[in-house]
Amino acid sequence: MGMADPELVRVLDYILNRCNEKAIDAVGAAVVRRRRDLAMFGQANLPDPKRMAQSMTRQINAGASIDGLRKTIQDMAVRIIRQEAPELSDEQVEELTRAWIPSAEEGADDLPRDLLTTMISQFIAYSQGTMGEVEERELRNEMGDWPRRYWKVFPQVIRLIITDYLYGGLDEKEFKLKIGTALALEGKQEER
Repeated sequence: MGMADPELVRVLDYILNRCNEKAIDAVGAAVVRRRRDLAMFGQANLPDPKRMAQSMTRQINAGASIDGLRKTIQDMAVRIIRQEAPELSDEQVEELTRAWIPSAEEGADDLPRDLLTTMISQFIAYSQGTMGEVEERELRNEMGDWPRRYWKVFPQVIRLIITDYLYGGLDEKEFKLKIGTALALEGKQEER
C-alpha cells in the first residue's frame, strides 16, 4: 500500500481525535457540499468549481476591461461625431454610435460552457447561503459585486431557470436537467 496523503491524514486525525460537536457539524456540511459538487460537475466531466474560480475571475475581469475599452471608444466616437456633425440630434448621435460600436450586450462573446457552469453553481450556493465565507470573500476581492456581474452575463434562459429554482418552482433534479439542456443549447448557438 502506498503512502497516505499527508493532508488527508491531518484532516482525519483532526476529525477523529480533536473535533467537538460544532466542528463535526461543519465537517459534515462540507462533505455534503463537496459530494453535491462532485455529483453536479463530476458526471459532466467538468473541472472542480473551486479550482476554476481563479481562472474564471481572470476571464470575468478581462471582460470588465473590454467593457471599459468599449466605453472609451464609444465616448470618443460621440466626441468625433459631435465635432464633425454638430447639427445631429442626440438620438441620431446615439444611433450612429450604436451602429459603429456595438454595446456589450450586442457584441459580447458567449462564455465557455464550463465557466458558465461554475458561475451558475457559485451563484446558486451564494443565493442559498451555502457558499463558504472564504470563497465569497475571494470573489468579492477579485470582482466586487460579483453576484450582480454574474447575473448580468447569464443568458436570459439561464436567469429564468435559476429564478424558478431559487423560488421553489423546480426541485434540484429538474433544475440540473433544465440547466444542462440550456447549456447544451447555448453551446450549439456558439457553434453556428
